[in-house]
Amino acid sequence: MKNAKSKNPGILFDLDGTLIDTVYQHVSAWSVALRSVGVVIPQWKIHRRVGMSGRSMVQQLLAEQGSRLKVDIGLLEKKHDAGFTKASRDPHILPGSKELLKFLTRKHIRWAIATTGGKEQTARLLKKLDIPAGVPVVTGDDVAKTKPSPDVFVLAADQLGVPIEDCIVTGDSVWDMLAAARKRALGVGLLCGGYGREELEGSGAFRIYADPEEMLLHIEDLGIER
Repeated sequence: MKNAKSKNPGILFDLDGTLIDTVYQHVSAWSVALRSVGVVIPQWKIHRRVGMSGRSMVQQLLAEQGSRLKVDIGLLEKKHDAGFTKASRDPHILPGSKELLKFLTRKHIRWAIATTGGKEQTARLLKKLDIPAGVPVVTGDDVAKTKPSPDVFVLAADQLGVPIEDCIVTGDSVWDMLAAARKRALGVGLLCGGYGREELEGSGAFRIYADPEEMLLHIEDLGIER
């Protein structure tokens, strides 16, 4: 499969807020973790950074507040993970997620998951999607730098055997779109993670859909035959 040629692009999917409705559970878990060390951040500011690495998120939030507080980011990440696991025990699949993935599989279009989340967390969430054997799953544990670095998408494309510039990065955040642009991949933005259309367009989204269901409805826009 490596280096195989295809007229179709490879599709690289973010997970939280793209295929599974878990963005706001992340926001809540980060809010509680930060408050536990005396850092009170409005939740909308946390939401705007979901998808980044925990380290980058915390550093940016503290810098924005002008805080010189020294925090143990590793401990905060553990608190976030515990809170998120509790809050997302039965996560909801976003409309059209299963249908879109089944369509791509049926059409022999290569696709992969590329997420900032860790392996254990990702494996738990993916149980809801019935991922076929052999589909690459790249997590934040597999790369040195997470989004907005493009590393997870580059590794996922490599595992598909498709050049990153021939891939479509599908995500709900500006971090996904910026990562795609850095490697000349097309970015498709989904509104179901809470970012606005103008934000996604401003960060380089080629097309924007409400959710995976609408993406499947307009799949021909992306050069994929139905």
